[in-house]
Amino acid sequence: MTLERDWLLRLAPRSEVALDRAASAAPTVAQTVAHVGEGPTRWAIEVGHDLATTIIREIPAFGGGDGPFETLRMGTESSTMRSLVLLAFPDAALVPITDEALEGDREFVRRNIALDKVLRGIRLGHAGMAHAFLAGCEAIVDTARLADEMKAVSEDLFRFIDSFADAMVLEYLAERDRWVTSAAAARDETVRRILSEEPVDVRGASGVLGYELDRHHVAVTLWTEPGAPAGPSDLQRVAVDVLHRRGATSTLVVPVGSSGLWAWGAVPRSESPAPVSGRVASVRVACGLPGRGVEGFRRSHHEAVLAERLSRLAGDRAAWLTDYADVAAVALLAADLTRAGEFVRRELAGLGAPTDQAAVLRETLLHYLDAERSLATVSADLHVARGTVNYRIKRAEELLGREVGQRRFELHAALLLARLLGDVVLRSGHS
Repeated sequence: MTLERDWLLRLAPRSEVALDRAASAAPTVAQTVAHVGEGPTRWAIEVGHDLATTIIREIPAFGGGDGPFETLRMGTESSTMRSLVLLAFPDAALVPITDEALEGDREFVRRNIALDKVLRGIRLGHAGMAHAFLAGCEAIVDTARLADEMKAVSEDLFRFIDSFADAMVLEYLAERDRWVTSAAAARDETVRRILSEEPVDVRGASGVLGYELDRHHVAVTLWTEPGAPAGPSDLQRVAVDVLHRRGATSTLVVPVGSSGLWAWGAVPRSESPAPVSGRVASVRVACGLPGRGVEGFRRSHHEAVLAERLSRLAGDRAAWLTDYADVAAVALLAADLTRAGEFVRRELAGLGAPTDQAAVLRETLLHYLDAERSLATVSADLHVARGTVNYRIKRAEELLGREVGQRRFELHAALLLARLLGDVVLRSGHS
């Protein structure tokens, strides 16, 4: 293959971008790195994130939480990578459309996003991608050949997007034909009507779903980590296992794209969760509280979604199963991440430093407050000497600038947020 534009190999992201946080499949990332190197690939990941953010801001129908955002980012990111390779190596044996973009296209059909919105999203993506490439070109290419290079890049990108749009339309229409004739479409539409609080006939909806709505329900959401090997069958198996261990006698499972799933289980009035075994690596679960009837069906799901949001924000800090009952207070406090971060940094002062030493002090102080300020209890819980606990508390008070008994509720809330969300609330601008 012949390298057409060497300046593309000098593109770099504005901030630190990790390759393993890409939304695209591992082979797509590896293919891009093999052609242009890590720097330009990380640049493409950053551009893809920016494009997804812009599209959702302009067309809210593409949004709806972390799952829909990641699906869209998977398409914008992989398409930026593909265009980068094709601009650098025009003779590469690659088609403009990526598998990730096609999978996103199929999910748009299942979510009932109209074709005109999909096409508008493609136009917005084209505009943003062109701006990113041209800005990079202007910053790197010599003035003498800048105008010619920018013109050539613009023309090549237009041809790329033209072929991309044709493939997206064909796949959209084919998937729509498949989807509208399936029973899954009827179940999906019924679930979405319930969740959007549209009036439904309970008996009729129960018949469509094959699941009795006039009972107590527990909702769960499941998703896979980026690049995870788990498939839809793994998600369904884990969902059914979790729900059965919570006492479910019947279940309803609704796939959400290729890497997500919503599920409900009909449970006794007082469910007592049992330990869940057989975890599938890279599968995450969030659970709502039990609720009665259609309202309980809806509320438990929204609680599971809130728990999922926290789990995604917490990343590796979160357990593989997040129960809303355990994180409800933090979920409410973290509804506005910007203000939550300001609150945490204001309340913790020097104790909010994003260092290992400060983290140890915060964890000790949180145990101390939970134990009603008992040094002996904290010493036993953390397996450290009582004198060590006492030293840590005094050091924490020095960093706080006050005694721990002052503004105790605010301090406890800030410590809980810091424990679960880490840098998201400890570092300014991170959220």
